[in-house]
Amino acid sequence: MSSEIHFSFPIFTLTILTAFTSSNALGSGSTIAIISNTATVCGILAGKSSQRIQCYHQGQLIQVEPNASYQSISGGNSFFCGLRSGGFALQCWDTNVVFNSSFQPKRIHYNYSDPLSDVSVGDSQVCGLGSVTKNVKCWRGDKSGKSQFMSPTDEFKFSTVTSGYGFSCGVLRNNSRVVCWGESKIGVVIEKGFSYFSMVSFVAGYSHACGLNSSGSLVCKGNNDSGQLDVPSDSAFEFSGIALGVNHSCAIRQKNGFVECWGGGDKGMEFASNVIQNVSFESIVAGLDFTCGLTTRNLSLICWGPGWLDKGKSTTDIPLPTTVPGPCVQTSCGACGTYPNSETLCDGSGNICRTCAIELPLPWIPPFPSPSPSTSSNTGRDERLFAFAIVGSVGAFAGICTIIYCVLAGVCCSLLKRDCKVEEAPSGGDNVETFSAPSSAPNVPPSRSSSIKQHSLRALERQKSGALLKQADRPEKFSLAELSAATANFSPENKIGSGSFGMVYKGKLNDGHEVAIKRGDTGLRHKKFKEKESAFDSELALLSRLHHKHLVGLVGYCQENDERLLVYEFMSNVSEISDGELPRVLDMRIGSPEPSEVQAIELVAYTALHCVNLEGKERPTMTEVVANLERALALCEAALACKSNSAYTIKADET
Repeated sequence: MSSEIHFSFPIFTLTILTAFTSSNALGSGSTIAIISNTATVCGILAGKSSQRIQCYHQGQLIQVEPNASYQSISGGNSFFCGLRSGGFALQCWDTNVVFNSSFQPKRIHYNYSDPLSDVSVGDSQVCGLGSVTKNVKCWRGDKSGKSQFMSPTDEFKFSTVTSGYGFSCGVLRNNSRVVCWGESKIGVVIEKGFSYFSMVSFVAGYSHACGLNSSGSLVCKGNNDSGQLDVPSDSAFEFSGIALGVNHSCAIRQKNGFVECWGGGDKGMEFASNVIQNVSFESIVAGLDFTCGLTTRNLSLICWGPGWLDKGKSTTDIPLPTTVPGPCVQTSCGACGTYPNSETLCDGSGNICRTCAIELPLPWIPPFPSPSPSTSSNTGRDERLFAFAIVGSVGAFAGICTIIYCVLAGVCCSLLKRDCKVEEAPSGGDNVETFSAPSSAPNVPPSRSSSIKQHSLRALERQKSGALLKQADRPEKFSLAELSAATANFSPENKIGSGSFGMVYKGKLNDGHEVAIKRGDTGLRHKKFKEKESAFDSELALLSRLHHKHLVGLVGYCQENDERLLVYEFMSNVSEISDGELPRVLDMRIGSPEPSEVQAIELVAYTALHCVNLEGKERPTMTEVVANLERALALCEAALACKSNSAYTIKADET
């Protein structure tokens, strides 16, 4: 069931957020929206039993009826629309009419069989994308108000939809081409401008449009009378979220979340990045001549630009409660994971899924449709070959560097499965060892590779011997009996872990010092002995030269018959769009931490812990790291403010 209402609006603003993913855009709807003519900013609230909408309208907070959950909203000139969670209903609100301190809804669409997955608002039209049929349906009148805004035919299947002044556009699912429709001629210009690009995200403004193509570059087409198409740089995968107004454009830089704006004509400086420098954003939206963004720091809204109502300030903090950075969904988020603190933001009623940002060029770029075989096909092929050349060159360079390092470090013998034999030195003390490569036939001169290998081994021998002979660096040589006594005959009770070539035991030497003793696996026979010997030699040679306060120091070693043992300083495990033990590792000279400071420290520790995960996919992205650190900083600043207020109160009472 659906109902249709026709309005005419003279001016347009579009508020769209897109995020770049590996396959297609997430959609035109966002969790924040701007309604320009009435100076209204709306957001979907976080931490509530329902993700309802609240607006900041002409200096006051306005409730939005009904009090239900919404997954995305989009703003126009004097009205905005919201898509209910699940996509079965689309409702719109006219911000010119406030009744009982609330905006009253008008239902535009209601359909359970084909719920909407995307919504966009233009100057007078509203368009939605069906999640099942992938067709786009538009409602309300055209800009003249005399007829209903046209919809594309059902043969077109879209991945996203966006709307501008008198036109709407979408990206096709089958070939990622841009298709536009409506009565405005600018839509035809924009479609033609993007005809040779394969797009993964797309956003329309008043009379121009921007998007990310399959190569990760930001491309803008349409009207350029104020420089709104002049993208400041064109590095692949540099930008993500995009917001376009009448004659300005803004985008979020992926590496740090900072916003870059361009265009704006004579008022371009009021959109400049230095107005909101060093502020990281999750998403941004644009009005006619101003922009608002959702900060990563605390998910609050900031607006700036010449058209914002607070003329006396370059930026304005919008007093809306915390806003969700993305829709709360009931399904699992898949490989990209969930947004930090997602369950709390959704009040336990779902998760917020993270987007999958691509940081490397795609290995294959789909060929663009070409008007003539002699030009476009060669261009597509050259771009693909160029991408292959870059990736191949980086790989080749890394391989060459690895080989050179192996040769110089003298470890190629173990990597190439060559035999490296350890022999006792004829002189130089008990702790000095020499290495020699297997000899070739007596009457055959050594090959160049053999000479290099022997030279590298001799270099490693000199480095190792020199380190061992220095009194400060020289590790002590222990007997097997000493280390056996220190560990109660390597009892299971003293076992504390495993290392690169054996088990690790806690022990106490005769002088009372606690040590960690790594013992090579005694069950290894001749075939595996070489691997254990190689690991022992490498670790002994390396740790003999390394001395740092953040590294466990090497105390000594034992080498008897088939036994290979290393003795270390003992360090107890501290982890033992447990709880309550933290004060033990803090410097008490600065006083006890406030609760928010404890949260900040735990957040930093949590971030650091996940940054060293073995698998790269399990490590956080730089954007997530920056977000966590900024959140930790905000918690510390909040604690500092509380301390300052307390000190002031005490001083005032004493006075």
